[in-house]
Amino acid sequence: MSSKVTITRLATGVPGLDAVLGGGLPEYSFNLIAGPPGCGKTTLAHQIMFALATPRRPALYFTVLGEPPLKMLRYQQQFGFFDDTAINRSVRFVNLGEEIQAGSLDRVLQRIEAEVEKSGPALVFVDSFRSVMLAGVSAGDRIADLQHFVQRLGVAMTGWQATTFLIGEYFNDSEANPVFTVADGLIWLRQSVQRNSMVRKMEVLKMRGQPTLPGLHTFRIGPEGIEVFAPALIAAAMDRGAGTKPRLGMGDATLDEMLGGGLPQGYSLLVAGPSGSGKSILASAFLSEGDRVGERGVIAVFEQQPNRGRNERLIELIETGRVGLVDSRASDLSIDEVILLLLKEVERLGATRVVIDSLSAFELALAPTFREDFRQSLARLVSAMAKAGVSLLMTSELEDRYTDLRFSPYGTAFLTDAIIVQRYVEIDSRLLRVIAVVKVRASAHSNDLRLYEIDSDGLRIAGRLDDREGLLGGRPTRKAGTHGTCDDDRG
Repeated sequence: MSSKVTITRLATGVPGLDAVLGGGLPEYSFNLIAGPPGCGKTTLAHQIMFALATPRRPALYFTVLGEPPLKMLRYQQQFGFFDDTAINRSVRFVNLGEEIQAGSLDRVLQRIEAEVEKSGPALVFVDSFRSVMLAGVSAGDRIADLQHFVQRLGVAMTGWQATTFLIGEYFNDSEANPVFTVADGLIWLRQSVQRNSMVRKMEVLKMRGQPTLPGLHTFRIGPEGIEVFAPALIAAAMDRGAGTKPRLGMGDATLDEMLGGGLPQGYSLLVAGPSGSGKSILASAFLSEGDRVGERGVIAVFEQQPNRGRNERLIELIETGRVGLVDSRASDLSIDEVILLLLKEVERLGATRVVIDSLSAFELALAPTFREDFRQSLARLVSAMAKAGVSLLMTSELEDRYTDLRFSPYGTAFLTDAIIVQRYVEIDSRLLRVIAVVKVRASAHSNDLRLYEIDSDGLRIAGRLDDREGLLGGRPTRKAGTHGTCDDDRG
């Protein structure tokens, strides 16, 4: 009776990649890293190599007709993963230029086998493998011979118990190519330019023996190397949502009362209103109230950074580390990246409150390609925050048309658990502001329209306009039989 073979999975050292691969890279697998020029293939290969290579498990990196090793290393040493002490100790480079120029695939294979036998590496990289294949084509080898060469190479590397990576510039994953068939794993990198943004995406087309995360996953090449922003990381983030749902204060006792006792913990709240209505002030009060009761917060801003002239209290909270700040100005920003940045800050601070100010600016900050599915992306964001057990407040800019009652320009109001709307009204030739709680899911709440003011202390909610009707039309009229009074003596 045969026993089941256990496959060891290697942690690649690339944030997010192991989740996309379905739990790591199978040891002794024969893999292809493919994509067009400049998409990050060599950087990905080096990042994996420096993460996995040790003196006891060395790596052998074959270069062909692309960049010479010294030039390649000069560029790769800018990344945080680079370790110059590993060169010639756990990482060794070999150039196959002479064998390729000779136009003999047999010589190429013999040289690779000789170097592998001499150093016994656990990791083997060939960059660029497409140059090897093109040399074979120019030498007149038939397609069958090329496929046989790839198979021989794969068998040789597996026999030496080496995990192999072939790096190549390929432009179409549907083209007939022997390496696509023979490879155990196929990681495809893509990039596109829209306006002034460069968007990079990764797809694992196959990985034998294990389920991978399907679809395209955005990634960024930063100072530390490549980071993949996979939805699986969002789904697997902290789950602190279990337990009772206490009510959170908003920083104004009247608003708490209107919400039915405050915002239930873990709820998402949309604050919608026109420019200047005080959405950001309400959001800052939400974070400030959290700090007052010992809760940490996180704010993501996509317009102007908070400054002392506009919000002294919020700046103090950020500078003292009681509120984390997510402020990305990258031109290729994706919503999955923002979600992971928020979750990292939530985890770092143990935060329970998150503010996004505002959704309108958030959409503009995204790369154009990600704006098409902004609605679906917001659904992932709200779901991720709920799973993490944090309370989310999002502000949304609305044009005050007075002819319809809208809560979001994206048709996403149904995604949130609670909605607060702010409006302007004209009364006695004065422009006043009113606020109302539209919904709090599974909770009773006030349906009052209340006046409020903004002063040096923030947002202050007052009374109702009981003697007026038609407030949402922007120009309310006096009710019949009233004498021009309201319960705060204005109007």
